[in-house]
Amino acid sequence: MQLDLLILPGDGIGTEVTCEAVKVLRRVADRFQHKLNLKEGLLGGIAIHKTGDPLPPETAVLAREADATLMGAVGAPEFDSAPPDKRPENGLLGLRRLLGVYANLRPVRSYTALLNSSPLKNELVSGVDMIIVRELTGGLYYGTPRGIYEDGPEPRAVNTMSYSQSEIERIARMAFQLARNRRKKVTSVDKSNVLEVSQLWRRVVIQVAKEFPDIALDHLLVDNCAMQLVLNPRQFDVVLTENMFGDILSDEGAVLAGSIGMLPSASLGDKRASGAFVGLYEPVHGSAPDIAGQNKANPFGAIGSVAALLEYSFGLQEEAAAVNRAVETVLNSGRVTADLKPVGTPATTSQVGDAVVEAL
Repeated sequence: MQLDLLILPGDGIGTEVTCEAVKVLRRVADRFQHKLNLKEGLLGGIAIHKTGDPLPPETAVLAREADATLMGAVGAPEFDSAPPDKRPENGLLGLRRLLGVYANLRPVRSYTALLNSSPLKNELVSGVDMIIVRELTGGLYYGTPRGIYEDGPEPRAVNTMSYSQSEIERIARMAFQLARNRRKKVTSVDKSNVLEVSQLWRRVVIQVAKEFPDIALDHLLVDNCAMQLVLNPRQFDVVLTENMFGDILSDEGAVLAGSIGMLPSASLGDKRASGAFVGLYEPVHGSAPDIAGQNKANPFGAIGSVAALLEYSFGLQEEAAAVNRAVETVLNSGRVTADLKPVGTPATTSQVGDAVVEAL
């Protein structure tokens, strides 16, 4: 198969972990006899520096043409005071909108080799295997009206949380379909005791659940869900939630995995005629400017995103499984970066990437 991919390294450690992910991609292509066609583009802070735009038109064209996009993190402290349209994160939001990726899948799994890396007790973390399905193109991050208004007696800021029935239906169906290949349970998270948006969310999810009689559905308020993630995380299989709640809860999931550097993600849109998903793949972590350029960032989240890319955008289940097995082999070997609290000298970013390639 020919894999036409766009690589967007981004900012900070994004460039470092993406480099290791591409190493793994090349090894997979060689082992399974696929042809890689890789193009690279600018996104985020580096794009602002070079073009003045966090999502340059050239990158937008490349993203539309690619079968899938693999990216690193974006962001840098120097842009903290910039206007919204000149911040690196605006490029990421624009890319999601451009590709129409509305479902963000964030798997959270505890590995035996990393149980001691989590601050939670081993007996709580052992056996955790969930996937958080976050709606990605609605809610507070995109709703209008929005802005900071200076025309009154004092400044006033407004953000709008908004969801339509169809937006909720499509993300709910994604969650139920995923549950069919897992433990057949969906937990829908909302704040329906306070928010009208959540009341509609719950009503629509219950309606969609009727299409999936083989899947168990329960509901949790978001504050209770945040508590349950650290009290009894093994209860969760597929967690379904809106944009902002999903953003927060999935970062909390990093505590279960041992490090936020372990978490991959897949942002999926509609299926193409081939049956494969339009996809944007990235690790969950940020650009971590404090360690950028030091060859110490954890690349497992980026490498796990490669496995997701192979599975969802190309249907290459065997290749994806091979990457995940290689990651587990390296974790068991102890060749891991400092954030995972190894015994002995931590491995560097590039050493971890090389070890995964070797394991493949």
